[in-house]
Amino acid sequence: MSEDTPDDPRNPPPPPRHGEPPPIPIRGSMALGILLGTVALYALYFGTTAGIAPDQGYRTFLAGPAALIPIGAYLVVAVVLAVRPRTSQWGAGLLIGLGVFTLLGGGICVMALSQMRA
Repeated sequence: MSEDTPDDPRNPPPPPRHGEPPPIPIRGSMALGILLGTVALYALYFGTTAGIAPDQGYRTFLAGPAALIPIGAYLVVAVVLAVRPRTSQWGAGLLIGLGVFTLLGGGICVMALSQMRA
């Protein structure tokens, strides 16, 4: 058997390593990303899709997909920021903001449809 003394720890901490680079500082706030991301999505969505309704005369092949282009661009930017270690908190907040945007938008849509009369 081994001779353990109660004064010696069983798993001593590893010695400090001198060749490792310092950890990368994380920048950005997740809460700020959620708040600004949600507001930016509504501004981007309503700002870029203002004139694509069929009754406003905007009749091109992009009239339907144009509603998804701003969200796709936002998603690409959010994923790029989330993958980079320095901006991962900010990117994660933007991705959560996309979920908040979807939930609020669905709620607003259901509310508007429930108030319509046949």
